Amino acid sequence: MRKPALFALAAALLSVSTLATAHAADQSLPTAGEIAPGFTLPSQDGSRISLDSFHGKWVVLYFYPKDMTTGCTIEAHNFQRDQAKFDADNAVILGVSVDTPDSHKQFCTKEGLTFRLLADPEHKVVDAYGSLGTYGTATIAKRNTFLIDPQGKIVKVWTGVDPSHHSGEVLAALDELKK
Repeated sequence: MRKPALFALAAALLSVSTLATAHAADQSLPTAGEIAPGFTLPSQDGSRISLDSFHGKWVVLYFYPKDMTTGCTIEAHNFQRDQAKFDADNAVILGVSVDTPDSHKQFCTKEGLTFRLLADPEHKVVDAYGSLGTYGTATIAKRNTFLIDPQGKIVKVWTGVDPSHHSGEVLAALDELKK
C-alpha cells in the first residue's frame, strides 16, 4: 500500500516540476547567437514599430521598468546623450516597458527623448525576451538589453544593467563587434 502511494506522490511531484520548468523556460532570456524574436508594438507617437523594419541596422533593444522613474530617466538620458554616436554606428535605439503609449509620450516630452519607446502593456514582447518581472505587486520589465545585428541575430545580452553607464557599455560593444 505504501509503494503505490509513494509512486503517486513521485508522479505528482514530477508533473509539478515539469510544469514549473516549462514556465521557467518561457521566461528564459534569448541568448547571443539566436535570431531575435520578432514583434510589432506601438511607440510614443502611436505608430506601430516592427523589429523587422530595421533589417540592415544594429538594434539596441532595451527593456526598462517604468517611465519617469529615477533609474529609467538616467538610462534614457544617457542613450539620448549618445544618440549621435549610435546613429554613426548605424544603430537604432528602442526602449520597451509595460507602460502605455500615452505614458511614453509624456516621458519623451518631459525628458526631451527623440528615440522610440515602445509600449507592451500586454507583456508579450517583454515575456518573449525573458524580461518580465515584478516590483512589489506591479508587473514591470526587467532592466535587460539585447544588441541585435543587422541580420536580426542577437549578438550581446546584458541583464540587470546599471543605468548610469549602460549606454557607454553598449557603444563599446558595438565598436568591438564592428572590428
